[in-house]
Amino acid sequence: MHIIRREFLSLSGIGLTLPALLQLAQAQVQQAAPKFDQILRKDLDGQGQVVQETIVIGADFGPGTVSPWHLHPGAQELLFCTDGSLTLEIEGQGTRVLKAGEGGIIAADVAHQVKNDSASAGAKGLVVFSRSAKDKPLLVRVQR
Repeated sequence: MHIIRREFLSLSGIGLTLPALLQLAQAQVQQAAPKFDQILRKDLDGQGQVVQETIVIGADFGPGTVSPWHLHPGAQELLFCTDGSLTLEIEGQGTRVLKAGEGGIIAADVAHQVKNDSASAGAKGLVVFSRSAKDKPLLVRVQR
């Protein structure tokens, strides 16, 4: 009778703890799932919604680094600051500081420049181009 009681108690313990263990395992699986946040969504400007190519570039701006004034023929640019802060100046639209986690869009064929105003800290960004004309150069320097 002792053996039967022990087996019964053991099976009862398993029966009581198994649902709790399954619930704990399911909670851990749910916590491990990635989180997705939409950062920016915008229609292409002045390109008739035709995209031939998408280009993604990582940009590393050392302290005090400035890009030359330039534009992208037939390519809209999304600039997303991933680290530090970047100053984006767009011709006819003024200047905007992008902090880490912020983004901005530059329409195709619009002159602009990007710089890191910090004298001591670097900054990084992710640049996404949506091109409607692969036969045009990606970047053209502009005199100012």
